[in-house]
Amino acid sequence: MIKKFIALLFIMSPVIVFANASIDSLPALADSAAPSAKQKIYYEKNGDSFTCNKPKTFDFLTHIPGDAVGYTKQSFQKQNLYKLGIIAASTAVLIIFDQQITDGVQSFARYNGISATEDFTPIVTVKLFGKKTNLGKMPHNVNTAFYNLGQGSSVVLMAAGFLIAGKIKHDNRALQTASQLGESFLALGLGTQLMKYGTGRENPSAASIPGGRWRPFPSMKDFQNNKTKYDAFPSGHLATFVSAVTIISQNYPTVKWVKPLGYTISALLSFAMMNNGVHWASDFPMGFALGYGFGKFITKKNHIRLTSAM
Repeated sequence: MIKKFIALLFIMSPVIVFANASIDSLPALADSAAPSAKQKIYYEKNGDSFTCNKPKTFDFLTHIPGDAVGYTKQSFQKQNLYKLGIIAASTAVLIIFDQQITDGVQSFARYNGISATEDFTPIVTVKLFGKKTNLGKMPHNVNTAFYNLGQGSSVVLMAAGFLIAGKIKHDNRALQTASQLGESFLALGLGTQLMKYGTGRENPSAASIPGGRWRPFPSMKDFQNNKTKYDAFPSGHLATFVSAVTIISQNYPTVKWVKPLGYTISALLSFAMMNNGVHWASDFPMGFALGYGFGKFITKKNHIRLTSAM
């Protein structure tokens, strides 16, 4: 019973501390007379100030098409091409050594008694489209705990925490953060699935050759029924989690522990996904870039405007 409680506390800890950012930083803020009923001005302790609009109920859905197009266009602008080059080069180098890296990670894990088996007890199970879906999992080992940190349920719970805090405190910033977390979760979920379908890379657990075979654009039936043969590249787990860290750190820049904690968890998540054979190391640069880039784009665009205090 004690082990289960500790495991639950571990898996919930990032949700608790990230959502707590919306509350812990509030004393450092002061609201001025808002320019409109739906807009507030916030003042940080460091002297910066910014305005934040209250999001509409379905902004997290309606903003997806425009933001997806805008982010894609921005990514291919001349001044950003060198970044794409860095992502491509790092991915290419890692592909060469993928099998050795995966073997090394898994050997290290076995030597230290870190099981690769995903072992958990469902906490909440619902039926979606005729299939049982676990919205919460109680991990029974360390690797499962790390792996679950990148599951969509963690980001959904973070968004719920900011939404509740925003409603209670009438805080536009927390509400906007919740909306942006929801948007990034849905947009990146769809975007990475399309990229997985377009690349068709085998997971390490299903690899038929060292480094995994690439089979672009398989039949939809095969893609749905044999996921491990086609959905390694890029890492949607990492993209979603890094986007959440980016959104929170951009909206709460004076909460300094968000980035160190978030990136540490991202590294542990990446380790877990190599250990359990879900991803290769070369799946991560693109996943990280998608999450970081999209998170930066929507926090800058969607009604957040930083200004200098006088």
